[in-house]
Amino acid sequence: MGEDRRLVAVVALAQGMAAAHGSREAWRAAANGACRALGGSFAALSVWERELGRLKVLVNVGELAEGEEEFPEDESYPVHQFAEITEFLHEQWAGGGEPDAWVETAEGPAGGQPGYCHQRVAALRRRGRGCCVVAPIVLHGRAWGELYVARPVGEPVFGRADADFATVLASVVAAGIAQTERLEEARRLAFTDSLTGLANRRAVDVRLEQAIERHRREDAVVSLVVCDLNGLKRVNDTHGHAAGDRLLERFGSVLSLCGAMLPGALAARLGGDEFCLLAVGPPADQVVKAAGELCRRAAELELGDGVACGVASTEDPIGPVRSARRLFRLADAAQYKAKAERAAKPVVAGRAGPDDPVLRLADEPREAADGERRSFRGRHAP
Repeated sequence: MGEDRRLVAVVALAQGMAAAHGSREAWRAAANGACRALGGSFAALSVWERELGRLKVLVNVGELAEGEEEFPEDESYPVHQFAEITEFLHEQWAGGGEPDAWVETAEGPAGGQPGYCHQRVAALRRRGRGCCVVAPIVLHGRAWGELYVARPVGEPVFGRADADFATVLASVVAAGIAQTERLEEARRLAFTDSLTGLANRRAVDVRLEQAIERHRREDAVVSLVVCDLNGLKRVNDTHGHAAGDRLLERFGSVLSLCGAMLPGALAARLGGDEFCLLAVGPPADQVVKAAGELCRRAAELELGDGVACGVASTEDPIGPVRSARRLFRLADAAQYKAKAERAAKPVVAGRAGPDDPVLRLADEPREAADGERRSFRGRHAP
């Protein structure tokens, strides 16, 4: 391949990884780009999982052999079987060199760098491939994994120039992986509450809109539990804000635990002392049961005064739910009622009959609703 074509291939690989949405797409783009650039028929990207002592395959592309999958669940190999990633790289760096790619063939070593690897040769023969080039991927100064590109039997064997080019491609892949990790960390932080580690209000807004769309399209049951942690101000005033933060963190753990009772539920902190659970699919009664368990566990916390929980579910008689805003207002209104009544159990919108004050509170104009909330509080104040 000429220099111009190789430059184009490098740019295409980098652009493919930059355009990826998430790690899987980035891995696939890296493997596909390297496979095309090196004229291979198959490529794989693997990561060295140091803590498990194994080389785990992340993605396979191209002509897959029997038993190979694009995104394998658990295709991995003990790292001692492919010791080049540890021994060879260490020797190279210890000598002041850089990690270089090397070539293996089904007939044995090609050029002897780093040397004959029985496992790789056996794998080539078993899968009908004639040769491969292996390029270490180095990220943040450490061996991260490897890029592997193969050709079938009968095709020209990779040469030294191919190995050198694979080394360049591996460095481009490393840069793409680093960028993907930075973007994913930024996305995670953008949708995560920094104190509790739960999802934040932005994440809830996005997921709730998606859930209501699914409800409109498939009639999926969507349920929302809105919680107000009682006594946080008293804890802050009496014991200090550090104690208040511990209470928020502890309740966040309890919320996560109870949310695990609902498959796929999202546990979130909305802000301040307000939290929520969003569930799509489970029946309303199952959600109410989880909310009841949340109330019970919150009442047992060392600090605070329990929690006020309101539940709204599209499975209950609450009228049409055409927007995320309405379901949220219903759950919020139920939570206000639970707080005003110091209820030990969740208040569920729509279960108090046709004159349910929660429905009226949720559906009235904001000014009237605020007055109703004050009325709730006034009637039930101690």
